[in-house]
Amino acid sequence: MHEKSTSFSIKNWSDDDKPREKLVHKGRSVLSDAELIAILIGSGSRNESAVELAKRILASVNNNLNELGKLSIKQLMAFKGIGEAKSVTIAAALEMGRRRRGEEAQKKSKINSSRDAFDLLQPRIGELDHEEFWILYLSNANKVLHSAQLSKGGLTGTLVDVRIVMRQALEQGAVGLILSHNHPSGTLRPSEEDRKVTQKLKRAAAALDIKVLDHLIITQKDYYSFADEGIL
Repeated sequence: MHEKSTSFSIKNWSDDDKPREKLVHKGRSVLSDAELIAILIGSGSRNESAVELAKRILASVNNNLNELGKLSIKQLMAFKGIGEAKSVTIAAALEMGRRRRGEEAQKKSKINSSRDAFDLLQPRIGELDHEEFWILYLSNANKVLHSAQLSKGGLTGTLVDVRIVMRQALEQGAVGLILSHNHPSGTLRPSEEDRKVTQKLKRAAAALDIKVLDHLIITQKDYYSFADEGIL
């Protein structure tokens, strides 16, 4: 007869230490990242509690939730104790968090600085593992009228269809544009191609009395502003 080991089970913890009970009685803010993830995955194994499993997953990404959000379902399933259902739950929760940040930034629809534009765009493209080029179309009061993806997978002059950009600007009644693209590598230095694309769109916009106000290079945590650096 085998005695079932329960020493690692959260069920045996005091109520003050159980993640779910802590959330209910003390609020969400008191829980650690590991405890929140433990609630998502529900259970660990006979040798490891859900919290310990969560800590192990977080340690693999240096306790960075943004990095955790980049892991694929397959990568999450590589952790012992994480099957497809648990990995999907983690991925879905982190995606909802990313979208929430995007919605909060969207409410601040008036762009008064490069930081405002970064806050709006970072949740969309800052954590991607491929390049995307986006444009914000602004009114005379710098309110965002429309945002659109221009290209995906890399930035070259041949991928920039000026006619589409200008047509959308005219349809929206935009008088200003903010260009943006991400650098998955994390570098904030603009390439020569970045500069060429910026000037190409700036010349086309000027012909229609539309201003290119800025071009942002966005990474996970920071950004580079052509306007702030005086190279627009």
